[in-house]
Amino acid sequence: MWRRLRSALRSLRGSPAAPPHGGGGRPPAAMERAVVRCVPSEPKLSLRFVLPDGSARHMQRDQTEPLGRALARIATNAAKGHGKAGKKSKKARAEGDAEGEAEVPPVRLFSRDGAVVAEEVPNAAAWQDGAVLHIGDARYRVERNPPALTELSLPRSLLAGFPVCPKVSAEFAAPEHCLFRWFREQRPAGGVDAAGEAWVETAAAERVFTPSNALVGLRLKLRCTPGDGEQRYGPAREVESSGPVEAGPGACTFDARHLYTQKVCGPGSVRAVSYNILADTYAQTEFSRTVLYPYCAPYALEIDYRQNLLKKELAGYSADLICLQEVDKSVFVDSLAPALDAFGLQGLFRIKEKQHEGLATFYRRDKFSLLSQHDIAFSKALLSEPLHKELCEQLAKYPLVQEKVLQRSSVLQVSVLQSTIDPSRKLCVANTHLYWHPKGGNIRLIQIAVAMSHIKHIACDLYPSIPVIFCGDFNSTPSSGTYSFISSGGIAEDHEDWISNGEEERCSMSLSHPFRLLSACGEPAYTNYVGGFHGCLDYIFIDKNALEVEQVIPLPSHEEITTHQALPSVSHPSDHIALICDLKWK
Repeated sequence: MWRRLRSALRSLRGSPAAPPHGGGGRPPAAMERAVVRCVPSEPKLSLRFVLPDGSARHMQRDQTEPLGRALARIATNAAKGHGKAGKKSKKARAEGDAEGEAEVPPVRLFSRDGAVVAEEVPNAAAWQDGAVLHIGDARYRVERNPPALTELSLPRSLLAGFPVCPKVSAEFAAPEHCLFRWFREQRPAGGVDAAGEAWVETAAAERVFTPSNALVGLRLKLRCTPGDGEQRYGPAREVESSGPVEAGPGACTFDARHLYTQKVCGPGSVRAVSYNILADTYAQTEFSRTVLYPYCAPYALEIDYRQNLLKKELAGYSADLICLQEVDKSVFVDSLAPALDAFGLQGLFRIKEKQHEGLATFYRRDKFSLLSQHDIAFSKALLSEPLHKELCEQLAKYPLVQEKVLQRSSVLQVSVLQSTIDPSRKLCVANTHLYWHPKGGNIRLIQIAVAMSHIKHIACDLYPSIPVIFCGDFNSTPSSGTYSFISSGGIAEDHEDWISNGEEERCSMSLSHPFRLLSACGEPAYTNYVGGFHGCLDYIFIDKNALEVEQVIPLPSHEEITTHQALPSVSHPSDHIALICDLKWK
């Protein structure tokens, strides 16, 4: 066997180069595919092809290995495959049938211009797109790093009138260059159609599909063909929905708001959204179902149902910036990021310390690019950043408060964005969710002091004079010390919030920051409305020196909010209300 292999390779080296598509003036036969995956950061490349006998081969070879060794291995595999296909009976082998031993086919690789690729060329350089591999008489066109889908999935819950946003992950491809075809299930009453198909193609050929009421009770199927934007397409994959399309809830609290946000605002404006979307980790507890939100139908607290509402609501705002709080990591990865990506928004996520939820910031890709990220955890930054040394020393005088501050998991997400339209325009976009306890005003003051010092370092030192947009759930009403500190630039030592949890936790400090910040959406009567509480806790603070408010999108009416008693409800996915405003540069 080995003598035959060495002989075949010697003859391969000594023979003249043959044209890659055969000779003799005959038209080339249809070629099979030899798929090569070669990534510079990985030590090996992979090669997949199907031998003439129908057996699939998947090889891993070092990228630096000489091509000749790879070809020798292919020859050996081909001989084994041929040998298995041509095995003789025991009787034939016993009779000494010499033809039972497999021949090693000649194996060569030709470049796109028809030249033999030398055996000493490293694999990484040898296996180029469009090259042709010869294994005996078989021909294989090399496809190097073709577009390929690594994941394709549909949401578990589908509602009529709500966008279905598939999760699409691809290698050597981009979702915006993929081809999408949607199918609906054939109605049982109609049976199988004349062509024998159980699925009927819809007119939709976009990444996002919104099923109509006519599709209630039917499942959906998506066929996706990955593409790279350079007219290269990989093999298509299909995925079917796990359940049928269900009827939607009817009118939602955000429907009227969408009338103001049907289009993305102009190049000189920025539409910003801040929204606490209610983490599933909090919505799906017995306490939430029985005490916090007993008025909410149980199915409306389910994450799959709420995600339908959230995706439709957020997509309909046509925003340039979206700052979200209480975002479950799995919801960001599997639902929100893929959905908003389909609407042109890039997402960034920062998880809270020791939690399953955190903050998400999305920005419109054709308006902004990301320059840098500067996220912090308040407790860690307070102890480790020289920037907060003075505040840390003051806090050390109050050990009870210090311990509480350091136990908190709250984080600050800061992203520096640059306008793609006018690169001289940059934005410092901050997003946070402060400590929630009603008696935690003193804790929130410390947290916001850390936040403002950090933002000052970015917007004054790293990027001098860059405008600030600071969004979040501050868990602070307009009468609180936190709101006063942010909007006025300072807080006195005798402010009542320093003793928010009693005299034993008094923590008196004088704090200041250099920004002139304005609550862009004013001071609404409430942004959080649950059975036992309603109040204004959420804000979009903007730099008055650089930005001004163009319009504030009206909040839902009180009648809309209380249609189902309080929030969340079958028509509203969270216990908070999104704040939306259009800003323009001064």
